Amino acid sequence: MKKIRLKLMLHLYSWSSSVYADIFKWNKKAWGISKEEFLTYPVGSIGHGLGLFYASKGFDVMAKLENHDVFHIITETGTEIQDEIAMQYLLLGNGKISLYLIGMITIGGILFPEHFKYYRRTFQKGRSLQKFHHIEFKTILHYQLTEFQIALYSKNIQVDLNK
Repeated sequence: MKKIRLKLMLHLYSWSSSVYADIFKWNKKAWGISKEEFLTYPVGSIGHGLGLFYASKGFDVMAKLENHDVFHIITETGTEIQDEIAMQYLLLGNGKISLYLIGMITIGGILFPEHFKYYRRTFQKGRSLQKFHHIEFKTILHYQLTEFQIALYSKNIQVDLNK
């Protein structure tokens, strides 16, 4: 039964990602940066970290959804299906609301109730972080990843996006 739930959720996730990019991100431009180009950013930067993420996972850049992959590296959230659902809980905790997010949380929560404690922890994690879900990360790919994460997890350090 778990295999069927997993196949169903993977199919829905795969299908919905492209539909989400086409319908809800219609006015957003793809970054136009290849996974190899990300590796040319300074070592330790968000851009370089994204390049390492793509290389280690064997993923390709999904046009218009690049910010989502940055969310994975800055929050250190995995990419298994339960992690993708948890990411939506984290983003909800961080203040993001979207039809896609609500759909993923609802369907994922129904199909994978055994991960509810994990989802609750990631929601709380999202609440504890400074707001980041609205940031267009393309403009700050040169920022040091570790410094950005420290600021994200600290209520005393303001994230200065004007560097």
